[in-house]
Amino acid sequence: MACSNPWDPAQPTAAGLVLAKCLAAGVVTQEMLDLSAKQAPCFVHLTEVEKIADIRAEINQKSLETEILGLEKETADIAHPYFLTQKCQALQVMNKHLEAVLKEKRTLRQRLMKPLCQENLPIEAIFHRYVAELLTLAVAFIEKLESHLQTIKSIPQIPLTMKNMDNALAKINLLVTETEELAEQILTWRELQKGIHYDNSEITNESDSSFRT
Repeated sequence: MACSNPWDPAQPTAAGLVLAKCLAAGVVTQEMLDLSAKQAPCFVHLTEVEKIADIRAEINQKSLETEILGLEKETADIAHPYFLTQKCQALQVMNKHLEAVLKEKRTLRQRLMKPLCQENLPIEAIFHRYVAELLTLAVAFIEKLESHLQTIKSIPQIPLTMKNMDNALAKINLLVTETEELAEQILTWRELQKGIHYDNSEITNESDSSFRT
């Protein structure tokens, strides 16, 4: 008998022959074999873990890209060419101004060394009206400056003053209550005195009439 080639894929394996005999004998069913042929749960979990790892890696990548965009937005006024151009232009203008100041350094030094006493500051005619209004406001402010300073100095004493006012108000309310009670007592006493006087006059009239009879 010729020996079969174990590497021939068309030849059934030993496990296949055993399963075929078990299936023919009714020991196992085709459904059981189909269920056992499915992928093992451990491999399913491994696949899910790989998917989760891929998703996390993608999330981390997106987070990193978001942080980079945020950083670029925060540093846009420093690193962006447009803002760098504006700053460069401003520096150039400032540099030109400094150069002009340095050229007039001797003249500026002479002006700074010259005393300013007994000199009037030139003011253009269109601003004379505003200067007059400003002087009026300045005079009014100086007149009220002392009262303003006293008011500022009295600010720390405001809580104590308010407390004293509250105490005084409470005392006034107590005095008003006592006065109202005293007034009611006086009115009651007057009513009693009127009643007593009326009774005495009645008794006197009755006595007079009895004497006359």
